[in-house]
Amino acid sequence: MLKNLILVVSLVLVFKQTECLYSPSDDVIQLTSSEFNSKVLSSSDLWLVEFYAPWCGHCKNLAPEWAKAAKALKGVVKVAAIDMDKDQSLGSTYGIRGFPTIKIFGANKNSPIDYNGGRTAQGIVDEALSQLRTMVKARLSGGSGSSSGSGGSSGSGSGSKKDVIELTESNFESQVLNSDDIWLVEFFAPWCGHCKNLEPEWARAATELKGKVKLGAVDATVHAGLAQRYGVQGYPTIKYFGPGAKNRAEDYDGGRTSSDIVTWALNKAAENAPAPEIIQLTEQAQLDAACDNKQVCLIAFLPPLYDCQSKCRNNYISLMKKMGEKYKRQQWGWLWTEPGKYQELESALSVGGFGYPALVAVNSRKGKFVLLRGSFSESGINEYLRELSVGRGQTATIPNNKLPSVAKTEPWDGKDAKVVVDDDIDLSDVSLDDLDGEDGGVLFRRKSADSGDL
Repeated sequence: MLKNLILVVSLVLVFKQTECLYSPSDDVIQLTSSEFNSKVLSSSDLWLVEFYAPWCGHCKNLAPEWAKAAKALKGVVKVAAIDMDKDQSLGSTYGIRGFPTIKIFGANKNSPIDYNGGRTAQGIVDEALSQLRTMVKARLSGGSGSSSGSGGSSGSGSGSKKDVIELTESNFESQVLNSDDIWLVEFFAPWCGHCKNLEPEWARAATELKGKVKLGAVDATVHAGLAQRYGVQGYPTIKYFGPGAKNRAEDYDGGRTSSDIVTWALNKAAENAPAPEIIQLTEQAQLDAACDNKQVCLIAFLPPLYDCQSKCRNNYISLMKKMGEKYKRQQWGWLWTEPGKYQELESALSVGGFGYPALVAVNSRKGKFVLLRGSFSESGINEYLRELSVGRGQTATIPNNKLPSVAKTEPWDGKDAKVVVDDDIDLSDVSLDDLDGEDGGVLFRRKSADSGDL
């Protein structure tokens, strides 16, 4: 009986060890959601955090490289990992949609950035050192380069109460219900301790979301009618009012730090955003707007009209619109052009090796791009974009880390290409029996049946 018990315990221990990708001997810091605020968000250090699932094949492939990077960066940059099977609460906070996802928590812990580099120890280390240099330069130039705050927030910037709009029964309809803006509204009581803790976080979030989502506050002890109207039973209660049916408010179910609030609000804003416009690239301003002002831009190189007339081209553009709608939450830029228009751009993005149509995802801030290597079809593009959205893809570097400039060209008029056909040449009066090429022409002779001469 004792032997059986020892065997069972041993098997349980072995199973538990295989569940975790990292061992205590690794230099990877294993985090939980309960200690995330105190260790990461309240820290002045640079943190690289991997969100993983132990069953994920890509996570298992990354594990040895992640551990190697952690060892190389020990004492310089914190390298951590969170098992999302055990700590799922952070997933919604940081918009984790696939595994592994790597976030970089730098000077502004409220706004972590996605790591989109290579999945090798060298690539991870290079990016970490680059981010570290950025933090150091910010400190030299007078920035704090660190995070501070209270109540679990670590935003380097402080919020302003004036960015929180005071709402009352007299202005609620005009400000919230009759507007096209997206609103988050807090119902609070002045005596409520949780409300007092939320106040600085709410102000920070209001400042960061300014111009995107409006944050308001209602004193429910004064405006009890509003609180009753929206079923407020405790404090603080936060309600979401979307751009459409304002009378059907939704409950806010995110965290109570400014980072939680901002992430939740931006996700809601993205859900309600219109699908991106698929723009034909005809000038530099369009390239700048789509690529420099967005984290990622997609550039499609469609076949020339001689190979793919207007119906064919419009089918490709319709496919891109469909994909843009599906991935609109990513807020990517979308452009299209045709081969030969911008040869330097094609060369910089290695377009042409796989034929046309071609699709390239560009991160111009990092000077990186990822080519679509599958089919230019709904399933092929969907798989490609899905991988991009979770930070995966075979990246390459743009020469000089900068997209080449483009000249202004005429936009497509939406019509088929006109095929120019030369007039037929009438050879009925020409004898091929004995033409002397006296004027540089070609000498033709009828082939003799008895000889091989021409």
